[in-house]
Amino acid sequence: MSSSKSQPASLLGLFLAGLGALRCVFLPNNTPLGRLFIPLALLGIGALGLWLLERSGCQRDTLMKLVLPIGLALFLRSLLLPHATLDYQDFLSKWVEHFRQNGGVLALKDPVGNYNVPYLYLLSLLSYLPIPDLYGIKLFSILFDVLLAWGGYRLARTAAHDGPAPELAFTLLLLLPTVVLNGACWGQCDSVWAGLCVLALASALEERPKTSLALLALAFAFKLQAIFLIPLWAGLWFVGRIKLRDTPIFPAVFALTMVPAMLFGKPAGDILRVYVDQAGSSVGWGTLNYNSPSVFTLFPYYHEFSPVAPKLAILCAFVLMLTVLALLLWGRERVNNGALILAGAVLSLGIPYLLPYMHERYFFLGGVLLVVWACLRPRHAPAAAGAEIASLGGYHAYLMTKYVMTVSLFGLVWTQLTEGLLMLFALLTAFLALVGQTCGKKFPKSP
Repeated sequence: MSSSKSQPASLLGLFLAGLGALRCVFLPNNTPLGRLFIPLALLGIGALGLWLLERSGCQRDTLMKLVLPIGLALFLRSLLLPHATLDYQDFLSKWVEHFRQNGGVLALKDPVGNYNVPYLYLLSLLSYLPIPDLYGIKLFSILFDVLLAWGGYRLARTAAHDGPAPELAFTLLLLLPTVVLNGACWGQCDSVWAGLCVLALASALEERPKTSLALLALAFAFKLQAIFLIPLWAGLWFVGRIKLRDTPIFPAVFALTMVPAMLFGKPAGDILRVYVDQAGSSVGWGTLNYNSPSVFTLFPYYHEFSPVAPKLAILCAFVLMLTVLALLLWGRERVNNGALILAGAVLSLGIPYLLPYMHERYFFLGGVLLVVWACLRPRHAPAAAGAEIASLGGYHAYLMTKYVMTVSLFGLVWTQLTEGLLMLFALLTAFLALVGQTCGKKFPKSP
C-alpha cells in the first residue's frame, strides 16, 4: 500500500528531473558537448543523491518519496543556471580564462584568484572542458547541494529516535531558498565548505572521528568561514567524541591539499597567506558590514562607529565561543547529539552575527544547522525561518541591488534592521535552547 502511495510522487519527481535535463539541453551560449554533458551531469547528481540515501539505510518507500524533492530541486536549479552575477563576471570567469590561456593546471603557480587552492584546482580543470565555465562552476556547487542535504539527513538521523526528521531535513536543505540561490543562481561555493562541515559533524556523531577531522580540514581548505564551526571540535573532545591522538589528521589533510599546487610551483607561503589576505581586503574596504544580517544592522545606515567597535565586536564573538564551549564542558554528562547540533548552530550563527566585515553568505552554515535542529524540534521552526528570511534579505540586496525591508523612523534609515532582529531572534532562541539542553535534565546520549 505504501509503495503505491509513493509511486505518483516518484513519477512526478522523475518528470521534473527530465524537464530540468531538457532545459539544460537548450541553455544559452552552450556548446555541443555542453548540451550532452550538462543534462547528464544534472541527472547524475540526482541519482547520486538517491544512491547515498540508499547506502545510508533509507527505506525503499521513503526513497521513492524523496525522488520528488530531488526532481524539483534539479528543475529549479536548471532554471537558474544561465544567470551570471557580477562576482562571476568580474572574478570567476576571469580566473578560469587565465587558466585556459596559461596551460590549465600549469598556471596554478600564478597569483590568480583569492580563493584557496582546492577551489583553484576546480577552476583549472574546468579550463580544459569545452563547456561554458559558468555552468561547470554551478554544477560543482549543485553537486555539493546534494551532499549537504545528505549530510543533514545523517545529522538528523543521529539525533532522532524515530519519526520523519532525517527525510524532512534532506528535503528542506535541498529546497532551502538560500541553498538554491547560492550555487545555482549566484555561482558561489558555500555549499562546498558548509556541506563538508555538516558531513564532518555527522561523522563525529556517528563515532568516526578520523573521517570527521579529515572532512573538517577539507572544509577549512576550501573556505576560511569553516572556522565558525571548528571550535565545536573542542566540545566534541569534552564529551568524548574526539580523541587528542586523532587531531593530527586535521593539519595533515590540510597540508595534503597544498601539495598539487606546490608541485606546479606555487610557493607554500602564498597558499598559507591567502586567508590573511582575504581578511585584510575586507578590513581594507572600510565597511563593517556587507549586506549581512549582523549586529551592525541594528544601527542606522549612516551611523559612524568608533574605531573601537570592530575590536569590541571581535571580543564579543570570542566570548560567545567560550560560553558555548563552557556550556558543553559543564553539561558534558547531559550533552547528546541534538545538543551538539544545536551548539554548532549557535556558533555558526552567533560568530558571524557579532563579527565585523561579514558578508551576507556567511550565515549559510548556521542556517542549515538550525533547519536540521528544527526538524528534530519542530517548535523551533520559527527560529529557523527567521534565520532564513534574514539571510534572504542580504541575498536580495546583492542579487537585486536593493534592500527589501528598509525601515525609516525619526529621520533615520535602517536598511536591514528587520533582518538583524530576525537573526538575533534565531540566535537567542538557539542559545537558550542550548542552555536548556546542557543545564537541564540529563538526556539520553543515543542514538
